[in-house]
Amino acid sequence: MKISKDASRAARQLMRACIANGRLHPTRVKNVVKRVIEAKPRAYLQILSAFQRLVRLEIEKRSALIETAELISPPLRDQLRADLHRKYGEDLEFNYVTNSELIGGLRVKVGSHVWDGSVRGRLENLRHELA
Repeated sequence: MKISKDASRAARQLMRACIANGRLHPTRVKNVVKRVIEAKPRAYLQILSAFQRLVRLEIEKRSALIETAELISPPLRDQLRADLHRKYGEDLEFNYVTNSELIGGLRVKVGSHVWDGSVRGRLENLRHELA
């Protein structure tokens, strides 16, 4: 569904109202959604759709998905956590997943940023270069 510029602009304004001290406040998000539903402004479904997308993206920026072929050692886990805290801030949440398809190494995803240091990723890159 294509969203109008006005609906997109309204969603961004609502998003700015929900962020304080650089963090998204869930109570404010609930209140904003409730008020928009009650007021039913023009194109309110488009506004809520765009707002939902912005909230989802903001939440994804605050969580890190770390995929490894095998369980990683606690010292390596602590080092990785410290590095990501330095880069993205202290309020980052971590999800560790073992994925045997990676063959070896690890893949880190924070928001839209992906670092692929897995053997599978390297093999895929090599396959594309040779094709």
